Amino acid sequence: MSTIVKNDKLYFRIILAISIAIPVVVGVLLMIPGKEDLAGSFDITFLPKLNAIINSTVSVLLVAGYIAIRNKKQSTHKSLMLTAFFLSGLFLINYVIYHYLSAETKFGDTNHDGTVNEIELAAAGTLRYIYFFILLTHILLSVAIVPMVLITIYRSFSGQLEKHKKLARWTFPIWLYVSVTGVVVYLLIAPYYS
Repeated sequence: MSTIVKNDKLYFRIILAISIAIPVVVGVLLMIPGKEDLAGSFDITFLPKLNAIINSTVSVLLVAGYIAIRNKKQSTHKSLMLTAFFLSGLFLINYVIYHYLSAETKFGDTNHDGTVNEIELAAAGTLRYIYFFILLTHILLSVAIVPMVLITIYRSFSGQLEKHKKLARWTFPIWLYVSVTGVVVYLLIAPYYS
């Protein structure tokens, strides 16, 4: 058995563990009771906007990385993609902090009472359904993209460039969709932050 195959098995197990652990840990953290005690201790109101800026930056980096590799600038491509990866990790940390410490913001809740009444629901209209569709696809694909990005990076660093290219063809558009829709979700929900 070759060293690459042995390493692949080991790293794929690690990647699988990380890919399962992230959504489980995020889910558990978001459901822990008693976080209300901490909520007033920190000003986190800037985090949604910061996260939108991070997602915008990731989107630009992904496109720039794609352009760089098309122009055979491998070093530039690698730097851009690793920066996008780092910023995506920073986004995840900020996301968990914000949602752990803040009350849920509901789309359409113009009076910020935590419920969407019939008048608010009517005012939100079809845009509410569009928001939830984008949010749902964003969340589902953000879970799926974690192992894809990790494996794509691993294949690059392990010198498996053909496998890297094949997977990157799928990873890139999904990762770009997740980062762009992160910004769209922010823009749609921002008017309802209290």
